[in-house]
Amino acid sequence: MIVLVTGANRGLGLEFVKQYAEDGATVYACCRNPGAAANLRKISDMAGGKVSLHGLDIGDADSIAAFAKGFGREPIDILINNAGVYGPHSQSADDMDYEGWANTFAVNTMAPLRVAQAFRANLKAGRAPKLITITSIMGSTAQQPGGYFAYCSSKAAVNNVMHGLAQQWRDDGILVVLVHPGWVKTDMGGANAPLEPHESVAGMRGVIAKLRASDSGRFLDYRGQEIPW
Repeated sequence: MIVLVTGANRGLGLEFVKQYAEDGATVYACCRNPGAAANLRKISDMAGGKVSLHGLDIGDADSIAAFAKGFGREPIDILINNAGVYGPHSQSADDMDYEGWANTFAVNTMAPLRVAQAFRANLKAGRAPKLITITSIMGSTAQQPGGYFAYCSSKAAVNNVMHGLAQQWRDDGILVVLVHPGWVKTDMGGANAPLEPHESVAGMRGVIAKLRASDSGRFLDYRGQEIPW
């Protein structure tokens, strides 16, 4: 199995790399500064050459293009669009950092599509290829909690984009699925979150492993439960 993970230096991305590596997968672990990713390098050192580290800034279109060009024709079985940001401090109805909002959209909404487009041919060459975008229940319009406008809107938008991409790429045989990891103890989720990263990722990997062609375009949580748009 060949897996590519973005935002692999911490949190859920790091745990995806760890768990897939433990299962013997070949993992391309991508983050902005691999040289400073000590925990990721430890996993790589223990993986016997199965985990390689790569510099990739998903907020930079040139970085994505350059990495994809260097990647060549290597097939990808699972691509996990994990990298993302929570957005600016000010993102309420009364106080919005518009520049920060634009950056949140660039990273959370536009970048996952750029990454998908850059590696479309690699996915088509993979075995039962799956494009997974890590999203959030806060991107569900039906369950929008109010506030956090930059983050919520960027996740709602990427949900829409990936739902559409699933239809457009159906003939390619690429499954496109959105997964909410739950509320997890990460830098973004905070210390009060009820889920540990290993629990969330184990659940998501179980969901990913069971996906079938009919699941393409769905919005699921880490237990495989449907989330309303």
